[in-house]
Amino acid sequence: MPSTRQERTRTYLRSAAPWRRLMPNRTVRRHIQGVDLYLPWSHLLPDYARSSATYGQNLVELAVALQSRAAPGSGPLRVLDVGANIGDSTAQILACTDAEVLCVEGDPYWVEYLRKNLGSNPRVSIEEALLTRSDDEWQESSPVREHGTTRFVQVATAGAAMPAVSTRDLRSKYPAFDALRLIKSDTDGYDPVLVPAIADTWSDSGPVLFFEFDPALARKAGPADPNDVWIKLAALGYSRLAIWDNGGDPLGQLDLSAAASESRSLELGSRLLGYTFWDVAARRGDDTAAAAAFDQLVPGAFAATAEGR
Repeated sequence: MPSTRQERTRTYLRSAAPWRRLMPNRTVRRHIQGVDLYLPWSHLLPDYARSSATYGQNLVELAVALQSRAAPGSGPLRVLDVGANIGDSTAQILACTDAEVLCVEGDPYWVEYLRKNLGSNPRVSIEEALLTRSDDEWQESSPVREHGTTRFVQVATAGAAMPAVSTRDLRSKYPAFDALRLIKSDTDGYDPVLVPAIADTWSDSGPVLFFEFDPALARKAGPADPNDVWIKLAALGYSRLAIWDNGGDPLGQLDLSAAASESRSLELGSRLLGYTFWDVAARRGDDTAAAAAFDQLVPGAFAATAEGR
């Protein structure tokens, strides 16, 4: 996502072009950050990538760094991509690593593009469902699509619910992904609730977690305190965070125990910070390979503002 006012203005002007708004669902093919992707004309990914060379590259670089430090004979890097959208993150990871990826996407609109982009790739498995913490959660939900992404809201209309799968049922369905190394979650505000449940389900493999932390959006998604995520992850053995801004620029590392207090900086708003939310990677305290990857990608201590870096 563009961070400066000038970049945001350019992105808005491109996305608001009359011809583009006239046919927002027209399927186009674009070469974006090294991969070819089908997507609707209204999708903002090409604009974000054009405005910021680092946009979305932190996840790809993390996957590369983890693979480079994998134990000999451990097999391909196994990744879970929750909120896979059109498959852009997965496509870039596949282009740079030997990864096998399980993509989960709950919105059939995006699944159409996901299958068009990655459905024939033998290294990709696609689950068309809304991932939930338990079998009885979010059984009545409906997608709300905005700017190339989707958030889900509760509905009471019969037959309107999206298919759902719990984290434990997902693992049972795909035993080839028992040894997950990296989990990416982008669920428009639901991440602080969902990520600990995913981490708990795969606790025996201790995967690195990568997710968006946007307290304002999380409060729209549910009543839970977004900072509860740190307490839950600490209970699962996670202790260290690498943090980027939402444009993919590194902000530094942070002990998980300090995350709740440091996240108050996000209340300052993008005008003062230059960004709106964090991209967060979390690792366990005993994960030495991930520690080395964090040190490579996000050296230095966390600093909330550009002046502090």
